[in-house]
Amino acid sequence: MSVSLARVPTASASRYLQQLAKHWSHKMAVTFTAEEGTIAFPNGSRLEMKADSDTLDVVLHVPDGEDAVRMREVVASHLDRFAFREAPLTFDWHEG
Repeated sequence: MSVSLARVPTASASRYLQQLAKHWSHKMAVTFTAEEGTIAFPNGSRLEMKADSDTLDVVLHVPDGEDAVRMREVVASHLDRFAFREAPLTFDWHEG
């Protein structure tokens, strides 16, 4: 399992977290509040998000054999859609 971490600077972290969670809740297992959210992907990957006043922290767990770089791109591109006024957001991914 690979783990990727990113701290995304944005004053709208809670809004983006909730929009992404609602967007994917129709196809995936999702739990969320205004401050935290978890999304379970069909390929076994899991996205955990935590929002505060000026950052959105994301932790992406990707099973061995799945494309971690592609999963990072999927998460970033979807968040950028909701952040169109300030996109592209800055994702400084690190291995966890």
